[in-house]
Amino acid sequence: MTTQGIKRQTECRYAHVANLLEETSRSAANGRRMTRPPKKKNVPDGPATIPNIADRGAINDHEGSSRGAAALSIGLLSHVPYSVTKASNVFGIGSEHPFANYWTCEGGLPEVISVLPDKAQADSLVARYFECVDPVYPMIHRQTFYADYEHFWRMNTDERNKMDPSFIALIFVILALGTQFVSSTTPKDRKQTAEFYASASNQALRMFSYLSSASIRSIQAMVLITYFLINDNHASDGWAFAGILIRQAYAMGLHRDPNIVTPNANPFEKQQRRKVWQAVLLQDTFLTVLLSLPPSATHTDVSVDDLLDDSSSIASSDPTDTAYIRGSWMLANLVQETICSPRSLDVPICTTVRHKSKLVADFRAVYRSFPDIFRSWDTDSLTAVASTNKRIVRQTLFLTSNYFHNLMLVHASESPDVPVNVRGTLEAAHDAISAFFLMFSLLESEARVWWVFNHRAFLEALCIANVLRETAKDAAGKDMLARDPLFVRARTDITRMIQIMELIGSNNDVARTRVQILSEFLEDTDTA
Repeated sequence: MTTQGIKRQTECRYAHVANLLEETSRSAANGRRMTRPPKKKNVPDGPATIPNIADRGAINDHEGSSRGAAALSIGLLSHVPYSVTKASNVFGIGSEHPFANYWTCEGGLPEVISVLPDKAQADSLVARYFECVDPVYPMIHRQTFYADYEHFWRMNTDERNKMDPSFIALIFVILALGTQFVSSTTPKDRKQTAEFYASASNQALRMFSYLSSASIRSIQAMVLITYFLINDNHASDGWAFAGILIRQAYAMGLHRDPNIVTPNANPFEKQQRRKVWQAVLLQDTFLTVLLSLPPSATHTDVSVDDLLDDSSSIASSDPTDTAYIRGSWMLANLVQETICSPRSLDVPICTTVRHKSKLVADFRAVYRSFPDIFRSWDTDSLTAVASTNKRIVRQTLFLTSNYFHNLMLVHASESPDVPVNVRGTLEAAHDAISAFFLMFSLLESEARVWWVFNHRAFLEALCIANVLRETAKDAAGKDMLARDPLFVRARTDITRMIQIMELIGSNNDVARTRVQILSEFLEDTDTA
């Protein structure tokens, strides 16, 4: 990062971004909520150029095709086999059922509860969840969860078997995610154990009849199951499961202002509804960015400004959580309207130079609203923080990665009247991928697990590679690649990404495929 160290501590500011969020509010009149593509000018038959240099992958260029059957989603290029898509297999991956069936027809909820680990093991995995996952997705009120969790363990067998199945589902998916971040077992054992717990969570949801019922706990469990599936290399299953999740969240009215739909609820209950809805919206928005698919959590009147700072509603030991949630939420609102919708139809993000300048300014306004601790840092200062507060490090790096990845997409966009901002693209891509490099340096075992973080970094490296390859097509460009520090650094970023993927790749087919794709791009640059 090129930002300065922390110089001051100021409260997070949101009022001055209200206007830009209003401009990107969910309105049919603003042309961004797209249910049909805009009118097209006369264009020749044949493959159309994808209007973003970040989205032109190896398949598109090597086979001369636009996004289609062979490249359904540029965001899934790193999966194996990434060039095969069958009618029965949405993205060419995850062909086996994601939840192994260990269950009998008559066992019911008691059968699920019977496979819980002993309490000491469960406690360890729950603690690992709250250490590694909760900082990034802080939607569960920790004190309330632990109170219910401890009460559950004090129950006798008959009482446990009558528990709310959605709470059992939540416990098991927390165990599954906690297992993914354990480093004391082999990768194979971690995977098998985590998938077993995830299957138990899914079975408990079945006992809850989650397709026809919904609760705060069941929605929380489904959000976490989606993240588990993605980390477990079942991105297509996670995408499909998230579709059910969003429908159930809508059915519960979580997309509505709690003051309107649950006016008699207490402040804590209203706060929980807001936090769970923002978790659904964030997951949907940032997953659609990675997959270039349409957003679904699009209709809401829940306001980020209504999120409370009251320590009784936000875990008092985690003072940055409210600012982190608000920052992520504001970024998601802007990204959903301005990036997700147009990219899902291969429509240019920006149609005029002025439009692009305005959108860049809007993104920078959101970034300025983040508190200093999330933006005024450098490698040395964040490394120092990591020795005392890794929660802040995780939140800082995830928010930084998300922000600069989307700013990169804005700079990389083009249309007949708007060229790619090459230098802006490379600068934003560098800041984004540097967050992953630092995560890998400070928290390597966790960086290996987070699919979303790994995949964002892969797409950033792919975008950089596209820019370098385009630049290398003439003599002047080749000279620039050799002499301009920005382009030299860009190539170094790709090389560093390849090195990290090679370290991960010994037990990871996806990482090995990412290495192959990025290496081919570098070779193309050298031979252009």
